[in-house]
Amino acid sequence: MAMAEILVIDDDRQMRQLLVRILEGSGYRVCQAENGRVGIDLFRRRRPALVISDIMMPDVEGIETIRTLRRDEPTLPIIAISGGGEPVYLRAATCLGASAALEKPFPGDALVMLVGSLLAR
Repeated sequence: MAMAEILVIDDDRQMRQLLVRILEGSGYRVCQAENGRVGIDLFRRRRPALVISDIMMPDVEGIETIRTLRRDEPTLPIIAISGGGEPVYLRAATCLGASAALEKPFPGDALVMLVGSLLAR
């Protein structure tokens, strides 16, 4: 059985590469976008099983991205991620449609466990 495809949206190229390595290492297929606008377009074309989105991004930021994805696909599992001690943004993201939130930096195994539990729902 093929593993689910996950979309990673983050303006930080190194963070995207790290997430791709962690997720592909756990058997998932991963597509990636450098901002919310590209991410929304990619989501609409690929329909991945789960989305991981950074909150603080140029162009279309994370909360707007999450709200748009939630309107497009009400049951889509979405993980909001953010760093720099911005828990207020992560709380807002979960209030506005994210299924879960992780503050950067987070352990790779915590991400993989969260992804697995959200996909199992």
